[in-house]
Amino acid sequence: MKKTILFLFALALLVANVSIAQDIHFGPKVGLNLANVYDTKGEKFDADAKLGFVAGAFLSIPIGSFLGIQPELLYSQKGFKASGSTLGVPYTFTRTLNYLDIPLLITLKPTPMLTILAGPQYSYLLSRKEVFSNSLITTEQQDEFKNDNIRKNTLCFIGGFDVNVSRLIIGARVGWDLYQNVGDGTSITPRYKNVWYQVTLGFSIF
Repeated sequence: MKKTILFLFALALLVANVSIAQDIHFGPKVGLNLANVYDTKGEKFDADAKLGFVAGAFLSIPIGSFLGIQPELLYSQKGFKASGSTLGVPYTFTRTLNYLDIPLLITLKPTPMLTILAGPQYSYLLSRKEVFSNSLITTEQQDEFKNDNIRKNTLCFIGGFDVNVSRLIIGARVGWDLYQNVGDGTSITPRYKNVWYQVTLGFSIF
């Protein structure tokens, strides 16, 4: 993971040396994910979307007048919700997945107010939290994956746009995992891939 982070930022710095330095923008961003799962073939469960928190920073580097790259570093919550009944007793189940996300986006800027973005993302799974609740009990489990075959490193694809209003940046994205969550398939956890819609508000410091 450390090597991947260093590579992405080294690439950003390399491009910055041949870019227009005064047009580079950096700043924090914060927002929400509406996350769910897909590609659950063969699994006997239906999931509902859940809200999660996302926060981090972006670095926007121009390459010419219209193109550029934008690496980001984000703490991002994904997961899903489910409900059903056991022996006639209704229950709810929520899984929260905490990721370190590193998108490396290609940007197209047709106008000063609009930026179109798309590209790959590396995601590292930090932890998982599960809450099971019914009318009788509520249980909570926090897992660091020391003894479970969960895919902690995965690649994703991201697409979306930013609306630039002075130093404020309103972002909208959609992203999805390219690999299933269960590693080599021996884990007992349900098989799925994450998909999420993301809205953020950023501020360009410079």
